[in-house]
Amino acid sequence: MLKPPPQGAVPAFRFEIPIRWGDMDAMGHVNNTVYFRYMEQARISWFEALQVRPNPEGSGFLIVNAQCDFIRQLKYPGVVRVDTYVGDIGRSSFDTWIEMSPVHDAGQVYARGGARIVWVNFPLGRSEPLPPDVLARVTTPIAAIHR
Repeated sequence: MLKPPPQGAVPAFRFEIPIRWGDMDAMGHVNNTVYFRYMEQARISWFEALQVRPNPEGSGFLIVNAQCDFIRQLKYPGVVRVDTYVGDIGRSSFDTWIEMSPVHDAGQVYARGGARIVWVNFPLGRSEPLPPDVLARVTTPIAAIHR
């Protein structure tokens, strides 16, 4: 079971996304795979807000693992709040923690996930040190809400 973001983790980004009818499965709740889509969209929106986009002929972020614990069921209709935290920063990577909750019940965590993100030189196919300007942007708290 994933733990909450550790003390000292930077609250980096907040993203809101509507739950779509098609996000549900036959059991009447959001399908497990969709939680990963919510995390993906929050991550992409965060990178766009940071103005850090991958360059296939250069460098950029690559996800090397992703995980999610499903604590409570999200259901349609609603809006999911996705909070992203940054911590455990290394030479070429950092960890993110994500907490998801419906806006109407924002005090309760419904899912907790995260990913290890690595800065990669795509043509060489290997990691390289995080550029100082990118590291500064990633570790600066920002708040952005999209719907």
